[in-house]
Amino acid sequence: MRTDVVVFDLDGTLVDHEGAVVRALHDWLPRIGVAPDAVPPLVSTWFATEERRFASWRSGEISFAEQRRRRLRDVLPLIGRSVPDDAELDRIFEDLLHAYERGWRAFDDAMPCLDTLAAHGLRLAVLTNGTELQQTEKLRRTGLDGYVERVFTAEGLGIAKPRPEVYLRVCAALGVEPSHTLHVGDHPDLDVRAPREVGLQVLHLDRHDTHLESPRISTLRDLPRLLGGQSKIAGTALN
Repeated sequence: MRTDVVVFDLDGTLVDHEGAVVRALHDWLPRIGVAPDAVPPLVSTWFATEERRFASWRSGEISFAEQRRRRLRDVLPLIGRSVPDDAELDRIFEDLLHAYERGWRAFDDAMPCLDTLAAHGLRLAVLTNGTELQQTEKLRRTGLDGYVERVFTAEGLGIAKPRPEVYLRVCAALGVEPSHTLHVGDHPDLDVRAPREVGLQVLHLDRHDTHLESPRISTLRDLPRLLGGQSKIAGTALN
């Protein structure tokens, strides 16, 4: 099948969001009085509330700032802290955010994959359920920005994955047919099922080998091999 453009998810696909959050919590929680040995159990709780509150923002129920506040409202009582007013919650989250930004890292397989695909003429883009400033800065700091033609964010588009029209808008903006666009990401619903339903090619990046979505890979190092011979621009196999 012909592939003209590869659209990547960002967090969990190109950039290790989970690792950055874990590093941030291990840095931040002890600084607000949480004993280091109490941090690991709180990590899973943080990710659970992150998923729940971020989904509320993604669906348009609450603002981006409010989903951050609600995460803190969920977690602070668990560590014996009272919940302050919104202004103080914003200040607290800003401190955590700085720790998160210091932890940004590209996955080891991300840059080699992008480098190989770009060298063989494939167009590359990113579609992420995040904000313009943070996600473009994340790409810049991890050194991946130079490989990407366009960065599409939920904030910039005004809609988020898994809304069907978000994938079609990206294809239209890139001037490519959905059937000639490959979407690659780690989330079974947002990055596989939803884009497949509107005609995109899909590939599930299952780094932990925990899902049954097909087709799937466990590392981005396998992507150039799978696309071997498919680039209509390169006309040669990707090795």
